[in-house]
Amino acid sequence: MKLDEFRTANEPIEGGDTFQLGNSKLLDIDLDGAVMARAGSMIAYSGEISFAGKASAEGGITGFLKNAATGEGTPVMEASGDGHLYLADQGKRVQIIELDADEELSVNGNDVLAFESRVDYEIRTIDSIAASSTGGLTNVFLSGPGTVAITTHGDPLVLTPPVRTDPDATVAWSGATSPTGSVNRSLSDLVGQSSEETYQLEFTDPEGFVIVQPFEEGYPQQ
Repeated sequence: MKLDEFRTANEPIEGGDTFQLGNSKLLDIDLDGAVMARAGSMIAYSGEISFAGKASAEGGITGFLKNAATGEGTPVMEASGDGHLYLADQGKRVQIIELDADEELSVNGNDVLAFESRVDYEIRTIDSIAASSTGGLTNVFLSGPGTVAITTHGDPLVLTPPVRTDPDATVAWSGATSPTGSVNRSLSDLVGQSSEETYQLEFTDPEGFVIVQPFEEGYPQQ
C-alpha cells in the first residue's frame, strides 16, 4: 500500500455520531461538552480539550476503579471541551451502546471505557453473591439516557437467561436481571477447589440478557 493510500485508509471518519468507532479497538468521541472516561485510556486528541481527575466521583466510582481495576491515582477523568478524543484500552474491542431513559446496564469495572456526562452512574455491591464468592462482586451501574462505551476481549456473546456464567468472563448484564451465586461441585472435583470456575453467576430472568467474552479477565471484588 502506498503512503497516501495508507493515510486515507486509516484517517478518522468525519461526521457521524458523538461516539463512533475509529476502528474495532479505538473509540472516537466528537466532543462538544463533557464525557467521563477511564483514566489512562486517552491515546490522542485534537482541538481544545481539558482533562480533570474525579477525586471523589459521585457514587464512589473512583475508589472502586482505583483499587480493583487500574491502580492509577485518578482512575476516572472528565474530558471537556471541543474536539476529537480518541480512547483505547489495551487492544480490547470497543462496543458502543445507546441507553434509553428507562434502560440500565451493569458493567464490570474492568470494561467501562467512557460514557456521556448525562448518564447516571453508581457503584453497587451484589450482596447475593457474597455467599458463593468471597467478598461479593461490585459493578458499575449505568442508567440512560445516553451513550456508553464498554470493552471486551474479542467479540462478545449476548445470552438470554436462564444461564450460568463464569464471573471472570462476564462483562455486563441488563438492569432487568440480577444474578445469584452458585457453586458447581462437579467442577470443583475436576479443576480443584481453588479454581474460580467452581463459582458461577446464575441468571434466571428471561426478560434480561448477559454479555460474556471469550476471555477470563478477573472480576473486581471488594
